[in-house]
Order: sequence, then C-alpha cells, then structure tokens
Amino acid sequence: MPEELQRRETRLAKIKQARKVLEQRAREKAAAEGKSAAAVKRAKPEGKDQYNFTDPESRIMKGTDGFVQGYNAQAAVEAERGLIVGQLVTEAANDKEQLKPMVEAIEQQSRQLPEAILADSGYCSDGNLEHLESSQQPERKSEAYIATGKQKHDERRRPCKRGPLPKGATRVDRMKRKLQTKTGKAIYAARKCVVEPVFGQIKQARGFRQFLLRGKAKVQGEWALVCLTHNILRLYAAQEAS
Repeated sequence: MPEELQRRETRLAKIKQARKVLEQRAREKAAAEGKSAAAVKRAKPEGKDQYNFTDPESRIMKGTDGFVQGYNAQAAVEAERGLIVGQLVTEAANDKEQLKPMVEAIEQQSRQLPEAILADSGYCSDGNLEHLESSQQPERKSEAYIATGKQKHDERRRPCKRGPLPKGATRVDRMKRKLQTKTGKAIYAARKCVVEPVFGQIKQARGFRQFLLRGKAKVQGEWALVCLTHNILRLYAAQEAS
C-alpha cells in the first residue's frame, strides 16, 4: 500500500480508537453519577469532550495558570520532618475519590498507617468518610480531620455548637462538627504547615512545575523520583543540622 494511504489508514484507526475511548469515558461518568444501567448504556460523549493523541491517558485540568493537559500528582507528608510517606499520580481532575488510594499508598510505601489524617476539602465526600469508618480496626485506627468546605483567609471558623447532632446528620455533618471543636481546630490548623511547604519546595526551590514524560506509568515513575529526591534532601538537611 502506498505510504500516503498508509498514513490515512493509520489516522482513521486512531480516530476510531479515540471515539471508543470517549464513549467509554461517558459510560463511566454516567455510572459514577449513579444513573441506571440503561442510562449508562445510552451515555454519549459531550460535544466539548476531548481526546489527546500525544498522551491519551492525560486529562485537561484547571491549574493556577489556566487549563493544562496533564496529571494530578498526590503526596502525603508526615509532620515531624516533612518527608513524603505516600505518593501517586492520577488522571482524575479532582481529589474526591483519591483518599482511599492515598491511604493505601501510605500503607504500601511506608509500611504503616498514620495516627491521624489531615486533608483539605477537596478530599471530603461521604464515600471517602464511609471508607475511613468501615476500614478502621482497633489496632489499625487513623483519626481523620478533613475540611468540609473552603475557608476564606479573613473568615473565622464558627464556634462549635453544643448538644447532640440532629437526627439524620450525615458523615460530612459529623466531620464539620468535629472540626469546630477546640481540639479539631488545633489539629487541622497544622495541615498548612505540613504539606503546603513540601509542594512549595518542589515547585519553587527545585523548579519542578511540569512532567517531562508521557503516559501514566512513566509519569508515575517521574513523580516517584521527585518525591525520593525531596526525602533525600530533607534527611541530609536534618543530618547536617544535628
């Protein structure tokens, strides 16, 4: 077959493959929204849905400088030395379903579970809180402090209401009350002093602001090396200080 026709056939095959992927994503989205089996089967891609031929596993995500094509890098940091104890990369644009994978990554990579888990409102969902409750065991318990909503810099948190929670209170309601207590406020306030400096050091001090490789597996390896480098530098600095 002439080279020109080969290119056309190859291009057509790639377009057909992209269409199948977009249709599968539409069905997965419908299933995640709790739609019926018939609705999931009928789900079609929206007109704005896109497919990246250079790196099909990446997604369009909103960043500080606008929308970018990339991945969502996750990291869990321990409070004493600022070491990364769990890391992974996901193609999900938000963190609503990432708490369970992150806890599993911490246990796998550090060989232990944390005594407490602090996370911002991006990780707050009834499903995440349900997972934390159902997976707790007396000898393997992690106390969770997860923000239920964003707070403005000049906004003060309301004091904790006294008395029992009303009937029908959700897990999110219980977490909100927990963070309104004096103890909950003090513990959660430490989050911004633990994880935020780590991402600042990686982005600003070391200049790592974008992945250089393509494909989720390669990007995962790249992020693992970045996190490993951070830990080595932190340990070296601690040794020098002592």
